[in-house]
Amino acid sequence: MKKIKLNFLQLSLLVFIPSIILSIVSSSLVYSSLSNTGKVTTTNNKHVNEFINTYNKLLDEYYEDLNENELVDAAINGMLSYVGDDYTIYMNEDATDTLNEKLNGTYEGIGIRISLNDNGDIYVFEVFDESPASKAGIMVNDIIKSINGESVVGKTTQEASLIIQNSKESKINIVIGREGQEMSFDIERKTLIVPALNSSIKEVNGKKIGYLYLETFSSTVDTQVESTLLKMENEGIDSLIIDVRNNTGGYLSSCTNIIELFLEKNKLMYSIKSKTSSEKFKDKTDTKRDYPIVVLVNGGSASASEILAGALKYSYGATLIGTKTYGKGKVQSTDTLEDGTMIKYTSARWLMPNGTCIDEIGITPDVNIEPSEEFLKNYTEEYDNQLNEAIKILSE
Repeated sequence: MKKIKLNFLQLSLLVFIPSIILSIVSSSLVYSSLSNTGKVTTTNNKHVNEFINTYNKLLDEYYEDLNENELVDAAINGMLSYVGDDYTIYMNEDATDTLNEKLNGTYEGIGIRISLNDNGDIYVFEVFDESPASKAGIMVNDIIKSINGESVVGKTTQEASLIIQNSKESKINIVIGREGQEMSFDIERKTLIVPALNSSIKEVNGKKIGYLYLETFSSTVDTQVESTLLKMENEGIDSLIIDVRNNTGGYLSSCTNIIELFLEKNKLMYSIKSKTSSEKFKDKTDTKRDYPIVVLVNGGSASASEILAGALKYSYGATLIGTKTYGKGKVQSTDTLEDGTMIKYTSARWLMPNGTCIDEIGITPDVNIEPSEEFLKNYTEEYDNQLNEAIKILSE
């Protein structure tokens, strides 16, 4: 039977991932032991004993052999489904690894993002700056033919990525197609920081407007934001646009650290209300900014994105532009089981500085603008009417 290690890590309103899970633990549960037959002994909790008796009965008397791990997985899934909360879920090992990689902000690889083109070919969608792939000469739009001698024709992007991730070699051989020619590269695999933001400076009407697009609230995004801000400020920005459109959340700690880059000390950022307590979280740092800020939001802005938007709106005076946010006002905690799978469950609600819980409601922006039809057809800055409205407001 899987034992649950009680080293809970509070995330934020995690990146929401479709649902179903829970832990079978209560404070009165005494961990049970396995006998040589795989049967589980009882505990001092009568409710858990009902589960154990059913578990043992199936192992002993069901007419076919049963997989014990799958049996417990099914039980956990059943309990989590009963809770009826989309954010209380069970994640298998692959889903756990994917989530950890996304939120940890680091990964083992060569520094590229890949996608499928209209012909079904795997191609290089992005090459990270200063990455092993960039230094080796890999370019955007290169068609990947093989990885470590294994053809990727007909494979999914995930299958191709796993060849790199599962390799035991320090160097990865990649054969690509470029302008009708095949080229081979031996690329060193390293632990890399996943870029979690894009930035630029817009010069309009003699003003310099900084632009930050936050893709996710990974464990490294706060340091990326801080260093990028300092660079843009050294170049003389007068104001800032923070774009969290389609950012579904991440670590609450990273979100908090970013908020503290802007707010005055002791300003309220958010409150957390659990079953047994309520706590207000205020800025504890001496760091602050005072230039105008616009936050771009939409229906894909959820969780930590909404915490950031709410804190900057009510405790900094930022202007929100776009469409109503997703409305995720719940906080999740996680626990990793011994077999590498994970449970994620809702442990609290969070409130904006004005005391509002936005769960299933969302945040209505100060300037409500639907994306233009041109932008929906062609995702370029030229047609991004929400971004252009932000630039107009900050440049006047």
